[in-house]
Amino acid sequence: MRPLTTSVFHRLRIPNQASVAFTRADLLVTLAVIALIALLGLRSVAAPRSISEIQICFSNHRQLTRAWTLFAEDNSGQLPGNLDGGDAQNMANTNRSWVVGWLDFSGRSDNTNTALLKNAQLGRYLDSASVFRCPSDPSRSRGLRGQLRVRSVSMNGYLGERSGTFTAGYKQFKTIQSIVDPKPAECFLFIEEREDSINDPWFPIDMASYDPLRPAGHQIVDYPADWHDGSAVLSFVDGHVENWRWIDPRTRPPHRPGAPLALAQPSPNNPDVARLQRSTSRKLVRTATP
Repeated sequence: MRPLTTSVFHRLRIPNQASVAFTRADLLVTLAVIALIALLGLRSVAAPRSISEIQICFSNHRQLTRAWTLFAEDNSGQLPGNLDGGDAQNMANTNRSWVVGWLDFSGRSDNTNTALLKNAQLGRYLDSASVFRCPSDPSRSRGLRGQLRVRSVSMNGYLGERSGTFTAGYKQFKTIQSIVDPKPAECFLFIEEREDSINDPWFPIDMASYDPLRPAGHQIVDYPADWHDGSAVLSFVDGHVENWRWIDPRTRPPHRPGAPLALAQPSPNNPDVARLQRSTSRKLVRTATP
């Protein structure tokens, strides 16, 4: 910000009760100063809130990843379960999956029942169920009404004990020792999922267009969150956390509060899909490179 010149202050003085000489240039400088002060004031209110929410999410993901790792250590490297569909809706399966429950906008109890989180496989390694929810997640049990929902994160669908993979022919990692390709620092574990996409705790990635690479065949099955200014927080097997900003507008279609999003949508040549595929799994038998 350019400081006000002494000439401006000189003209603002009223020697001998003379009239003030306030030029157009002085007015423009004054208005610019006021606008800058107002802008800085707005940023001082909005920026810390956004930053603090991301910091909370980073902390939540670190705690979830630590719980996941501790479970594996206590079970000879065996990973927590990662159930979907009807299995995830069966409350008796809390001993078979990292969490259970089905989220929607119907008002069903799964949306607000923290016991489904605490009693599942990771619950005993966590101090609070609050780590499952992003503070930026606006979703409520009845769409625009009801209590806030309790979970905002899902797990990489190719990690954990389950019946099979979303895309046949790709690795389902069931032990922590087996995660070598992608490397632990490159394999995502937890991801924030959009409130109008999330349902079961499993985040499927369509790998059919990955190996061999066919970008024209890319598809988005479930949608990652975009609450943090167009980005989502992800944690990785090695324990570190990242904030990924989505490039393609198709990855973050318009939100319609309280309405579910159409899933499994073609998204040819979407770089966000390609980025997620690289951090998900690998083919059981790799395609030979020409």
